[in-house]
Amino acid sequence: MAWTDVVTSRAPVGRRRYLTLGIALMALKYAVEGGVALYLTGAWPSPLVYLAPLMSMRLQLLGESPSDALVAGMALWTLPFAWIGVTMSVRRARDAGLPGWVGLGFLLPFLNYLVMAALAALPGKPAGEQPVASQDGDRPLWSALVGVFVGAAYLVPVALFAILVGSTYSASVFLGAPLLSGALAGYSYSRGHERSVGSAFAVGVATQVVAAGLLLLFALEGVICLMMALPVACAAGGLGGLLGRAVASLPRAGWRQGLGAPMLLLPVLVAADPGTRVERVVTSSVEIDASPEAVWDVVIGFPEIPPSRPTHWLFDAGVAKPIRARIEGRGVGAVRHCEFTTGAFVEPVTTWDPPRRLAFDVTEQPEPMREMSPWPSVFAPHLKDGTLRSHRGEFVLEPLPGGRTRLVGRTWYSVAMAPEPYWAAWTETIVHEVHLRVLGHIADVAAAGVRP
Repeated sequence: MAWTDVVTSRAPVGRRRYLTLGIALMALKYAVEGGVALYLTGAWPSPLVYLAPLMSMRLQLLGESPSDALVAGMALWTLPFAWIGVTMSVRRARDAGLPGWVGLGFLLPFLNYLVMAALAALPGKPAGEQPVASQDGDRPLWSALVGVFVGAAYLVPVALFAILVGSTYSASVFLGAPLLSGALAGYSYSRGHERSVGSAFAVGVATQVVAAGLLLLFALEGVICLMMALPVACAAGGLGGLLGRAVASLPRAGWRQGLGAPMLLLPVLVAADPGTRVERVVTSSVEIDASPEAVWDVVIGFPEIPPSRPTHWLFDAGVAKPIRARIEGRGVGAVRHCEFTTGAFVEPVTTWDPPRRLAFDVTEQPEPMREMSPWPSVFAPHLKDGTLRSHRGEFVLEPLPGGRTRLVGRTWYSVAMAPEPYWAAWTETIVHEVHLRVLGHIADVAAAGVRP
């Protein structure tokens, strides 16, 4: 059996070949990764630990803090095995008389071993009982599968380069890479066949979903960030799928002229694009049944927010939420420490005007969230490098009739991610919910007459 037959053939695969090749590839992968683990840690990993269904779990065998280069290398090393595994599983499913999509179960963590065991055990069906392609030899599902994996195989290395080397989240990453990967997928899917607009768009979108799953398994992103990024990526990827469909209808030279140059230039653009940073302000307010003097005391004292206080779903998902605050000193030059679930903001006071206004700069800030991930830590620079940055904030107390007070909270921030208006909408929602949690707690304490 030739290597090209393993990688590219559409012919069905019998259970003996499927089992033999699967064991051989697992042994090869285990030997190489075990050797790396032995070199780095001095210990050979147990086969049972190695069989953990998530690659991110196996990375833990390489030490407590694997380097970015090692994570990237392991991710790229895994891609060809994933491709061979899923294509062989699709072909084995067809040989067993099952729809080809059954083989996609190879990609499902925790269930993939059951799928592989079933495919290795099921006998092959006679040729007449197997699902057949159309008369012209076209297999749309196979073509779509190839297109999605070709596109994802391009997108993941570009994302690795941007995240681990360029540390940038520019338009080249969030728009250019999804567009080109979708175009590559759409081109591969449409080449030689007339595809519908809807199916080409769907292939471009599926490419982004598969790539997002790979970034999650490689511990390069977490669930929340991927959830936020997918609407933009899927829109760009779907349009890319349509672009690839159009390029596939051109003469052979159209591939080189239409997609080849942009694909080669994109990593250069990723490295050269510094991204954008625009300062924005979020304003929130509450009205409190207490005097400005009473509210000022709570603003300065700010007791701990009780765990029983209802929270927005973003906080439950891991976004940092405020817990308590304390001030060292009094007047301008005092330092406010606002503690969140991920750490503390350090905020030197710039205006101390009781009971009217407290303003401060932000000189240190913690991570904006604890990402949801199957792996203990996520190698995403935007969680640590100030991609989302708070600049300053203030509380303004406005007296109202009847001895009441309007308490206004403002935060000036910037987010260095493109497209900036899209990410600013997410960020504004988060900052506004932080404001409401803080202002609401101050209102409850002040209205109850409790002096901090």
